[in-house]
Amino acid sequence: MPSPTRRLGLFIVPLALIAILVPAAAFATDVAPTAADMRAAELQTLSLVNAQRVARGLVPVRLDTRMASIARGRAAYMAQTGDFDHVQAGGVTVFDIIAARKIKWYEAGEIIAWNTAITAADSASMAVDMWMASPTHEAIIVSKDFNYAGFGMVVSPTTGRRYWAGVFLKGPDRTGAHAGVTSVASTPVDGGKARVVLRWSGSDPRLQVLTSGLAVYEIQRRSPGGTWYSYGITTSTSAVRTWTRGLTYQFRVRARDHAGNWGPFHTVSVTP
Repeated sequence: MPSPTRRLGLFIVPLALIAILVPAAAFATDVAPTAADMRAAELQTLSLVNAQRVARGLVPVRLDTRMASIARGRAAYMAQTGDFDHVQAGGVTVFDIIAARKIKWYEAGEIIAWNTAITAADSASMAVDMWMASPTHEAIIVSKDFNYAGFGMVVSPTTGRRYWAGVFLKGPDRTGAHAGVTSVASTPVDGGKARVVLRWSGSDPRLQVLTSGLAVYEIQRRSPGGTWYSYGITTSTSAVRTWTRGLTYQFRVRARDHAGNWGPFHTVSVTP
């Protein structure tokens, strides 16, 4: 594995900038957002970051729940200690945490922020605005090297500050491939049987880097009231089967990429 590259986003945006981002009435330290609000704001932050990437012709970074967990832990540390820094007690950095969790990575970066916006949604927007106003943070957000990211928000129980951390990763493809049934056609063979032609297609979602590519499909069939029967693994995109006329079967397909990531099944009902 190549030597990991490390990037820390230095917090260089003046805190005075906070006062002009949202109206003064939107600030408070005595109203804490709920856990659900904060989780929604974390996803909002990912969406806002990806909007910045797409505007520059880049591929959106995919959510990595492992990075989100690490980011939430980093935000919790800052909220509990008030230590607004990329280095925790004992000299621990986000890179040490990634390595300790045995996550395979080639490059990583971290950005942090805090503000006092009253709602979690406003806090998310403000954090992204502040990061984009800082060349150091912006360079991480719009990097051509990262393919995954996760964000965490935690409120300080003593000051009410909303602490944020974002962790970006360049790592192996771990996004499942897509597959879908594209057409079904049946032709009567006799009074009781029909010839059914099934077609499907798939793709491996593009990442900014290290997209592994579509490898194989698995196709399955279930008779009315029965269990799923697998036709096995295949690279084909069509199949011909003879089924009983008048019965409703279910047919489904899923795809795997070269990294071994299966996507969800796509299921259709077929009545020959």
